[in-house]
Amino acid sequence: MRRHAVALVALAALAVPAYAQPAPDSENGRYTFSQMSDSMLRLDTRTGAVSLCARKDAGWSCNTVPDERTALENEIARLQRENGALKKDMVARGLPLPNSVTGLPASPTDQRELQLKVPLPSDAEIDRVMSAFERMWRRLVDMVQKTPTGDKI
Repeated sequence: MRRHAVALVALAALAVPAYAQPAPDSENGRYTFSQMSDSMLRLDTRTGAVSLCARKDAGWSCNTVPDERTALENEIARLQRENGALKKDMVARGLPLPNSVTGLPASPTDQRELQLKVPLPSDAEIDRVMSAFERMWRRLVDMVQKTPTGDKI
């Protein structure tokens, strides 16, 4: 009986340190995993980076999945810089810019904040549109209510 007690205490002593060790992804729940057929998809919840993790000969290996949005934004920024350089070069040489092109390139914040120069409708115009929609809705409801239950529309 004494041997069983000693073995149980030894087993408990070995299990406590193993239980106390944090899991590899325990950085406040930074990573979430999704099971794929033979691999795992890992999402970094802080940066939004997605990686494909698969078992290799030497263990698990995670490769970052290319982000198309980042690639597109980088290409747009490169083209804007190139366009700006071409406009500056044309202005420096005294060449006129094409009709639809105006001045030097806008800053990236100006490009993101494109605004239409359309005036907003007045309250009276909004009321007219709302009353027209209300009349159409009532007519539709009346048509549905007047249709006999067995007939198809």
